[in-house]
Amino acid sequence: MTLFTFDELHDANAIVRSLVLPTPAFAWPLLARRVGVEVVVKHENHTPTGSFKARGGIVYVELLRRGGQLPSGLVTATRGNHGQSVAIAAKRAGIPVLIVVPEGNSPEKNAAMEGFGGELMIAGKDFDEARVVAGQVGEERGFHFVPSFHRSLVMGVATYAYELFANWTNIARVYVPIGMGSGICSLIAVRDLLGLKTEIIGVVAENAPAFALSFDAGYPISTNNANTFADGLACRQPQAEPLEIIRKGAADIVRVSETEIAEAVRFIYTDTHNVAEGSGAAPLAALLKQRSSLKGKRVAFILTGGNIDMPILSHILRGETPQT
Repeated sequence: MTLFTFDELHDANAIVRSLVLPTPAFAWPLLARRVGVEVVVKHENHTPTGSFKARGGIVYVELLRRGGQLPSGLVTATRGNHGQSVAIAAKRAGIPVLIVVPEGNSPEKNAAMEGFGGELMIAGKDFDEARVVAGQVGEERGFHFVPSFHRSLVMGVATYAYELFANWTNIARVYVPIGMGSGICSLIAVRDLLGLKTEIIGVVAENAPAFALSFDAGYPISTNNANTFADGLACRQPQAEPLEIIRKGAADIVRVSETEIAEAVRFIYTDTHNVAEGSGAAPLAALLKQRSSLKGKRVAFILTGGNIDMPILSHILRGETPQT
């Protein structure tokens, strides 16, 4: 399945560059010592929003503008990183944006979204309920609904995948977290465009296994809850489009526990002195589970974001696992 062409990817890259400079990808020696193989970390925590999502929203809104479809306002649902991206893009386009978050959402991510110009609404017990409310309120206001997965978003996010593969050769495997699917689908698309043999491994939380269950079954399977402190992984209802891409292009989906994610946050801090949010650390947790099969290989993981609330980080750095 071809999501976009090289020309479209290069155009998306030019749009992204107005906001996001190329992020670093480092092979940290202490991580290599811990894992036993060379590990390249793609630092998507080094964007203006602290997350890879910064790349998607700006491409999505710019392509609406170019197509003469710029609406009077935008609405979206999020746990935080997607919302920050859409808020920046809306502000640049000069239109308002309503961002719906679930009850109990990260206070620090909420503050960031408002700081970038978003109007915040709290509704629903989790992301999937917030998404329903966003659609309803958006229709009432006449606002355009920005989904969590869309071809334009994936094109924007794919610029990080292109940066990684252009600067590091012979990567045997890349580990990437799965929320709604834009990150892993972008890696698959760029890998295929470049004709590489790199395996793409998706990572989910054991407490939010919907994509793993769906990957194994071959069709979308929803779960009753997604209670993980790694809010970027908290998906209950996988969508069919990203699932199809993942099933065709990913080698596997690995499940990691809350304790393993917390441990990975600590390892990233001690070995690289970077702060990772739960979803950004989950790929390292999966890599550690599979390290015995990686001897002699160069592997990579996407540190998708560093937007972790201070109380949660404090618990983790004390050696604890945050409770949900």
